[in-house]
Amino acid sequence: MTLWIARHALPMVAPGVCYGALDVPAQEEATQVAALGLATALPVGLVVRVSPLQRCAQLAQALQALRSDLHFVLDARLAEMNFGHFEGVAWDAIALDALREWTDNFGDHRFGGVESTNEVLARVALAWDAACASGSQAWLTHAGVARAATLLAQGVRRVQRADQWPLDAPAYGQWLEMAC
Repeated sequence: MTLWIARHALPMVAPGVCYGALDVPAQEEATQVAALGLATALPVGLVVRVSPLQRCAQLAQALQALRSDLHFVLDARLAEMNFGHFEGVAWDAIALDALREWTDNFGDHRFGGVESTNEVLARVALAWDAACASGSQAWLTHAGVARAATLLAQGVRRVQRADQWPLDAPAYGQWLEMAC
């Protein structure tokens, strides 16, 4: 089973702003470029699961215009981490104590008050398990979800420390392929 995990195009948000669940659009031209690349890479008739955030929905719409054979399904499990009251706040404006509290208990602390890293990992694991049971598919999603999938591919279902979280993720508008 192959899973294509595609990241949305560059979001229209100021650099350095925390925007996990913040529902911001992506740059239109960059979205079209990403869709063209994906359209050539994905096999015929594939199921494409889409995060409900508009930057991913834009990519789905652009891809659907190019590939009517693909089957698109919204999937809330593929949304980016919700940083709660830190959504839309510049990272350098967040108190160091708040960041330290998160990194000291990286897996279970709800940074911003809504969702912990392990809760995100568990939600993505539900989508991962379903994908592995049902066959090849693509996900139009976010860097955090791609990082979670990288851990799941390694058999990791929980983290405790920040250094356990992968740094690598697809660049904006790019994707990776993995097997489960």
